[in-house]
Amino acid sequence: MRRARRWRLSSPLPQWGTIPLAPFPPSRHKPASMASLPNLLNRLAARPRLCAPVLGALAATGFEPLHLWPLTLLALAGLIALIAQASSAKQAMLIGWLFGVGHFTIGDNWIATAFTFQAKMPIWMGWVAVFGLSLYLAIYPALAALAAWRFARANYGALVTGFAGWWIVTEWLRSWVFSGFAWNPLGMVALGPFSRPGLAALAPWMGTYALSGLVVLLAGAWLIALLRRKPDGRGVLLVLVPVCLMLLPGGGSGTQGTVPFTLVQPDIRQADLDNPAKWESQFVKITGLSAAKSPGTDRLVLWPESGVPDYLREGYPTYWYDGTTFGGDPALARQRLGWVLGKGAMLLTGTTDLEMSKGEVIAGRNVVTALDSTGTIRGSYAKAHLVPGGEYLPLREWLEPIGLSRLVPGDLDFWPGPGPRTMDLGPWGKAGVQICYEIIFSGQVADRAHRPDYIFNPSNDGWFGSWGPPQHLAQARMRAIEEGLPVLRATTTGISAVIDADGVIRQYVPRHQSGRLDGLVPPAHAPTLFAWAGNMLPLGWAILLLALSLVATRPRRG
Repeated sequence: MRRARRWRLSSPLPQWGTIPLAPFPPSRHKPASMASLPNLLNRLAARPRLCAPVLGALAATGFEPLHLWPLTLLALAGLIALIAQASSAKQAMLIGWLFGVGHFTIGDNWIATAFTFQAKMPIWMGWVAVFGLSLYLAIYPALAALAAWRFARANYGALVTGFAGWWIVTEWLRSWVFSGFAWNPLGMVALGPFSRPGLAALAPWMGTYALSGLVVLLAGAWLIALLRRKPDGRGVLLVLVPVCLMLLPGGGSGTQGTVPFTLVQPDIRQADLDNPAKWESQFVKITGLSAAKSPGTDRLVLWPESGVPDYLREGYPTYWYDGTTFGGDPALARQRLGWVLGKGAMLLTGTTDLEMSKGEVIAGRNVVTALDSTGTIRGSYAKAHLVPGGEYLPLREWLEPIGLSRLVPGDLDFWPGPGPRTMDLGPWGKAGVQICYEIIFSGQVADRAHRPDYIFNPSNDGWFGSWGPPQHLAQARMRAIEEGLPVLRATTTGISAVIDADGVIRQYVPRHQSGRLDGLVPPAHAPTLFAWAGNMLPLGWAILLLALSLVATRPRRG
């Protein structure tokens, strides 16, 4: 057997998982099929530049819509093994980066579909954008791999716990650096099917990013079980415990709330959404789906993002109203909406407001407007987390000259709102709002000083192919679990859903179907630990794991 490097321990510590970081030795206690596994691992470790991106791509299959979480655990186990065998910090970082390139290219492939709706750019640019974004996002697993190799490479126990802790830190960084792109944190693979939260039931006490660290720990347990010298009960536990945790039973309480709602999915396809010739027929379709079953009953009516093409506020230049349904009369537009929905209705719908300066329009706001049955605006919320390249073009002065533009039609950028806020709608409850993409940002979806009764998440997922909508829905479920708040999600083309405070989907409308959901808004839970502490909670778990990693690196005395 090749001699261990100087920094490796000469003998393993007694705790679990403290196998020295040496080449993977076959064991005479194992059957031939098992004895060949270390040889296979050694062959893989000899080709890290080839293996790392393949493992990253396999890890992405644990997300929706495939949800092949065992492959994610196996891929992460392989990644940890590659990091363990890295000969230098530079090689460990390269392994982490290549893993990330494969991981994000597959997991975020839905972004390419958005380019098929933008005539100014060729469709092939979509895959260029996906790959380019992945080159950046891969920096974060690269940093986690580098830090784990640098500070926790004494043995596998230290490496696994250290890598889990650093993964939490780097995933949290990914959520806010350069405005953040928090799509598909690793903890999403722990979310169960529609009827149960699975291991994600721990999110109220951990937060999503700490849940990602737990997934790394479970993958490390599988790796350590494979590396043990002989089969025994401890090895069996290391294999079975992750499986049992990932398959945790449980579901929502099923208790009912008191606020009636009608949630509408009109199934307006993206190719038709911005066509003025079809706005009137779209209005007839969405209002027909929203008609009251019992006239005069107080109820919420929930429409998706882009639910109303008209400007609902006065004061804009006349030409901005041209081509809208009511020919430049926003008061008439509001009155018509109130009239068709009927007495007792409170409409929450996506629309657009404009920003003015010196009589000219200079920017837009992606907003949700609350409108009562008299046509009176009762409140509004402006989207705070805007989509780069979709709602504004970063570095516009550099990118426009080379032919790049926003995916959403229009030359004006949208401006962000101030962040989470709660609208008190009286008998219709206290509504928190997160528009589309905003719901993916853990710890940033509710006003902690004025806790809402529920979160309304209008969206337009018609851009994002077949992988984006189920991934988006899954992240809305995770926000419900973390915050202990129900989430009501209305989309143009699906998947619309009613999610209770346990993350269980009580009702939904599938993709590419029109329909409505009626019921009572599920009740909220008491504020969770995460709702109180926010992302300081997962960072606390990261510190604990890093401390345990340091303890595991200390040699045994005596």
